[in-house]
Amino acid sequence: MDGRASGRPEDEAAVSMLDALFHQSPIGLHLLDSELRVVRVNTATPVMRGVSVDDLVGRPAREVYDMVEDDVDGLLGGVLDTGVPLLGRLVRARLNGVPRYYELTALRLQSPSGAVLGVAAAVVDVTEQKRAEARTGVLGAVRTRVGRSLDPAVTGEELAATVVPGFADAAVVEVVDTVLRGDDPPLAPLPPGVPLLRTAFAGGNALPTQAFPVGEVCLLPAPTPFSQALTDLRPRLLALGSDLDWGSVDGARARTLRSVRAHSLLVVPLTLHGAVLGLISLYRREPSPPFETSDLALAVEMATHTALCMDNARRYIREHAIAATVHRQLLPRRPQTHASIETSFLSVAGVGPGAWYDTIALPSARTALVAGRVSGRPLSAAATMGQLRTAIRSLAAFDLSPDELLARLHGTADQLAAERACLPVGDPLRSEALTAECVYAVHDPLTGRCTLAAAGCLTALVVHPDATVTVPTTPAGPRLGTTQHTPFVATDVEVPDGSVLVVASDPGIASSLASPSAPLASAPDLRDRPLQDLCDTLVYRLPPDVIARHPAVIVARTRAFPPDRCASWQLDQEPAAAALARRHTRGQLAEWGVDDDICHSTQLIVSELVTNAVRYGMPPILLRLIHDSTLTCEVRDAGLATPHLRHAGTTEEGGRGLFITAQLADTWGTRYTPPGKTIWTEQTLSSPT
Repeated sequence: MDGRASGRPEDEAAVSMLDALFHQSPIGLHLLDSELRVVRVNTATPVMRGVSVDDLVGRPAREVYDMVEDDVDGLLGGVLDTGVPLLGRLVRARLNGVPRYYELTALRLQSPSGAVLGVAAAVVDVTEQKRAEARTGVLGAVRTRVGRSLDPAVTGEELAATVVPGFADAAVVEVVDTVLRGDDPPLAPLPPGVPLLRTAFAGGNALPTQAFPVGEVCLLPAPTPFSQALTDLRPRLLALGSDLDWGSVDGARARTLRSVRAHSLLVVPLTLHGAVLGLISLYRREPSPPFETSDLALAVEMATHTALCMDNARRYIREHAIAATVHRQLLPRRPQTHASIETSFLSVAGVGPGAWYDTIALPSARTALVAGRVSGRPLSAAATMGQLRTAIRSLAAFDLSPDELLARLHGTADQLAAERACLPVGDPLRSEALTAECVYAVHDPLTGRCTLAAAGCLTALVVHPDATVTVPTTPAGPRLGTTQHTPFVATDVEVPDGSVLVVASDPGIASSLASPSAPLASAPDLRDRPLQDLCDTLVYRLPPDVIARHPAVIVARTRAFPPDRCASWQLDQEPAAAALARRHTRGQLAEWGVDDDICHSTQLIVSELVTNAVRYGMPPILLRLIHDSTLTCEVRDAGLATPHLRHAGTTEEGGRGLFITAQLADTWGTRYTPPGKTIWTEQTLSSPT
């Protein structure tokens, strides 16, 4: 098939072209006869080591191309039989133990008479192109899959899972221990004694996990390629033989490498701005080819992306830790309650930085239950939460009704939002909207009722002693900090003795626990069951999506107020009412065993409050004494005139009553309830009751 020219110019040109193709073309050319035996090949044809091109002539294709992993006879035989050319078919081969990729184009050869002469094949080595595509694919996969979690340890796991087995046979990621806690990474060179934690290992099915156990904390011996990479922050490409120069320094790692039969190693530092976050070690073993210089450049790019993701995660952990610390300091340590209600804070995998709960002891043996949440980034949400919680406690001291308290809290949130809007343009907090939700409930054991109001879609849940569960219809008021200023509406709910109240910062709590199969509905002995045990049962039964939102939850069990600890008398609007009130008070306090000093002070307080009610108020007038952890004195009348504290002059005969009351009592205030007002005082008892 390599006949010579007959002397004609066109024949000479054809022969010259064939000679050029078979001696100078970089494309492998193959001529096969009708039996698929080699007739002629050019010098660019890939051959096995130690075999010359001339030795291939006359040999069958299946024998000559046994390095090809695909079915050569089937591919070429199909072209020979059908005449349909094979264009750009990718075939895999292993030449001298090294994987190669070729593009095969095969055409059937025919004589002018139509006789089939054989097959002509052109082979182009595309190994480097495929390797470049593979490297680009690995880098793209790393950029897509690594960094989806705000956890440095998980980031390392994502990297290891992405590069194995497509790029390396094994990958080990070790991170500076303090980085996992959110601390600043140390500057290079890595100081001696800084521990690294192995956070990730991937080796497919070929390598056991115990070869590089995850969770192991190690100190890098020096000098080794690993310690050197963390000293000068330069990657290392090493061939691993039986004798390692640094094997005596780090014998444990050297023995591990020999046991897994690794022959090639890439050591790449995880570094950012000259600081050390950790180390990536990539290994290859037979039959994979050794790493090349181009692989080293790719590994550096992957490490750069991973280091950036780890630093972002570290910064998040640090900010979250600061926010959690601030949040923890701003939340109450233990519930503040009266004897008539038992409360517990529900631990739902840690309360989110913007969520809060609170219990506030109010006068007249009442207790306020508060739960809310602030949206936004953790640190700013925790700070805003502290401001709102402080504002609620300050407003609660004025003994406001729940709807009025939320209305004033809404005004406070508006002021905080306005302050944010005045921050400098570069401050990220300026563009972060301040919005919050809150539910405020007041339980009164003397009436067996609970009054609540909500900003947002929050509410409370009531479990009656007979295990029936009700969710009060609480109209959703405007969220705090928004421009909406519709009125808040208070709802009054009956809460019998032995009921359980659940107040949460997440509306999903009420909907999850209100179903017939909820743990509260089926919980026996609500009256006597330990409250913490009930709280644990709730945690176990809450849906995962609710737990993931880290709500703040208060669980409270109500108790009836002891009837012998409360006494009340209706008084006529006449001057003798003050003297009658003192006698009632003296007798009742003696029955309760209150000491003489408190008894004397209380009689003076009662005398002044009743005198003011007779003089300035309207009937009916009611005197009530409540003996709880404190001694509460209440005088109620139907008048709406607001009393105020004043300092009378030395020559004035009146105006000192409320001043005297304020001096004798620990605290005092006014509560407006239809159809009038109540003036109350509280005194601390000298001994526990």
